[in-house]
Amino acid sequence: MTENSPSTLWNSVAPAVANHLWQSTLVAVWAGILTLVLRQHHARARYWIWLAASLKFLVPFSLLVALGRFLAWSHPAASPAGLYSTVEEIAKPFVRAALPGVAHVTPTVASSSWTQALPALPVLWFVGFVAVVLLWIIRWRRIFAALKSAHLVSQGREIGALRRVERLGGVRRPIALFLSRGSLEPGIFGVARPALLWPEAISPRLNDAHLEAILAHEVLHVRRRDNLCAAIHMLVEAVFWFYPLVWWLGARLVDERERACDEEVLQLGGDRQVYAESILKVCEFCLGSPLPCVSGVTGADLKKRMVHIMNDRILHNLGLARKFLLTSAATLAIAIPVAMGVLTATPGRAQSENANSNGSAPVYTSVSIKLSESVEAQPPKMMVNLNDGAFVARGITLQRLIQLAYHVQDAQVAGSPDWGNTAKFDIDAKLDPSVVAAMHKQMAEHNSGNLKALLADQFKLVVHSERQTLPAYDLVVGSGGPKLQAVDGIRILHTEPGQLISQGTPIDLFAVQLSMRLGRPIVDKTGLKGSYAFSLHWVPDPNEQEHMKAAGELVPESAAESNGPSLFTALEEQLGLKLEPHTEPVQVLVIDHAESPSGIL
Repeated sequence: MTENSPSTLWNSVAPAVANHLWQSTLVAVWAGILTLVLRQHHARARYWIWLAASLKFLVPFSLLVALGRFLAWSHPAASPAGLYSTVEEIAKPFVRAALPGVAHVTPTVASSSWTQALPALPVLWFVGFVAVVLLWIIRWRRIFAALKSAHLVSQGREIGALRRVERLGGVRRPIALFLSRGSLEPGIFGVARPALLWPEAISPRLNDAHLEAILAHEVLHVRRRDNLCAAIHMLVEAVFWFYPLVWWLGARLVDERERACDEEVLQLGGDRQVYAESILKVCEFCLGSPLPCVSGVTGADLKKRMVHIMNDRILHNLGLARKFLLTSAATLAIAIPVAMGVLTATPGRAQSENANSNGSAPVYTSVSIKLSESVEAQPPKMMVNLNDGAFVARGITLQRLIQLAYHVQDAQVAGSPDWGNTAKFDIDAKLDPSVVAAMHKQMAEHNSGNLKALLADQFKLVVHSERQTLPAYDLVVGSGGPKLQAVDGIRILHTEPGQLISQGTPIDLFAVQLSMRLGRPIVDKTGLKGSYAFSLHWVPDPNEQEHMKAAGELVPESAAESNGPSLFTALEEQLGLKLEPHTEPVQVLVIDHAESPSGIL
C-alpha cells in the first residue's frame, strides 16, 4: 500500500472532517439553547445567533488553534499538560490521542470492500456540490431573466413611496426600482448594489398603506444586509450539502429573518392589520421568490407569521444579564480553540512530554557526557540495563537518542539542529535506586521516560508533536509460531548494526528497536506478553544501510559485502515473526530547541 492510497487519504481527511462537523454541531446546539432562552425577545437576536452557527461551518477551529500557537510562541508560558489532554480529547474525539511512541499506535484496518469504495466518496461529494450549485444557477437565471425584461423607473407612485420609506428606515443610498411584468413577488436582488424588483401588476391591488408596508419590509432587508447573509449560508449548504443540519439551519435563518423584518416594520409605526393584509395580498398575486438570497415578503411559515404579527404582545429587549450571556458565548467560541493552540504550542507542554507518566522526572545519581573518542569507522554502540537503570552509549548522536527516547524512527523527527546528526557523544548515566524500583513497577514505560528526562536536562531539548501519515509495518507471528525464549523480568538489550541480542525484552520495545533500523513505525500485533531472550543477526540491505547512515550510524564495510539474510528473512527464520507493510497516522516530533550539553560544541 502506498502513501497516497485511498485508505491513507481517508485516514487523513475523514477525522478532520468528522471533527469539524462535530465541533460545528456543538456550536449549533449551543445556538439552539440560546435561542430557546431568548424566545420571548426580538427575532433579530435569534437570527444573528443562528447566523453565527452557520458561519462556524466555514471557520474550522484549526485556524483559531493555529492563531493560539502563534501567540504562544510569541509569548511563551508554561501550560499544564493534563489540561491540554482533556481539551484535546473533547475537541477532537475522532483523532487518536498523541502517543509517546509508535509502538503503542493501534492501526485502523478497513475491509477490502470498504477500501475499494473510498475513491468514490470525493466523487460523490463533488457531484452533490455541483448539483446544488447548478440548482442555484438555474434559479438565478430565472431572476436575471425577470430583471433583464424589467425597466428602471425614476418616478411614479412606487418610487415616491419607496423614497419615503427609505428616509423612515434610515437607508441613505437610494434603492433602484425595477418594474417587472412577471408574477414574482417583490424582492430585493443583489448584495453590493441591492435593487428592488417589483411586479407592476400588483400595484393596482394595493392601496397606499399596503404599498408602503410592503416597501418598508423590503427596505429593512437592505438595511439588515440579509441578502449577503443568505448568500453566505448558501455557500455553507453547497459545501456541506450532505449534512442535514445545514439545511435545518437555513430554514431557521429564513424564519427569524422574516420575523425580524416584521417586528421592525411594526416598530416603524406600521399598522398590524394593514401589514398582515398586505402580505396576504402579495401571496394571492405572486408565485414566490425562487431564491433564499432574494429577500422577499412571503418567506417562512405564513400562518405563524400572521399570528406573530397580529399578537400585540410585548417583546423584551436584551437585559444586562442576557447581553452578558451572549457576549460570553461568543467569547468562549473564539477563546477555547485559541487556548487549545496556546496549550499545544507552549514549551511547558513540550517539556512535560519528557517526564514519566507519574509526572515526576527521574533522578540520575551520575551523568557523564563528552564528545566521542571512538574512531571514525567504528559504529555507535548502546546498552540499556533495565535492572539498575544504567544507560551507556558510545558514538551516539542526538538524533539517535531522540529516536530511542520517544520510540520513533528517523522520519518522525524534524527540526534537528545542524550538529544533531553529526556530533557524536559518549554517555554514561545511572538512575537513583528509588527511581529504578518505581520503574520496575511500570514495565510498559521501559527506559524512554528516563532518556526523555536526560535529554531535557542535559541537552535542554524541547519538542512538540504533529500528526502525519507515514508508511509503517505490523509485527505479527509467522505461520510456524514464535521462536522466542520467555524469561522473567526485563534485562539487558544489546544493539549493534546487524544484530539485536536480548536477555529479556518485551516485544513492544523490540518493535521500537526494529523501527529505528527500518525507518518506519512498527506496530506490535503479535499478542505476545512478557519478556523474551533472543539473538537476531542479519545483514543490513542498502536501504537499511542508507537509513543507518542518515541516523548518524557507521555501517561496517563487511556488511555491504556480506550475503547473509535480510532483516525480514532473519526475523522470520530466527524468531518466527513477520513484518507486514501498511500506512498509519503517527506522531512526528518537531524539535523546538536543543543545546549542546555543558557547551561541549
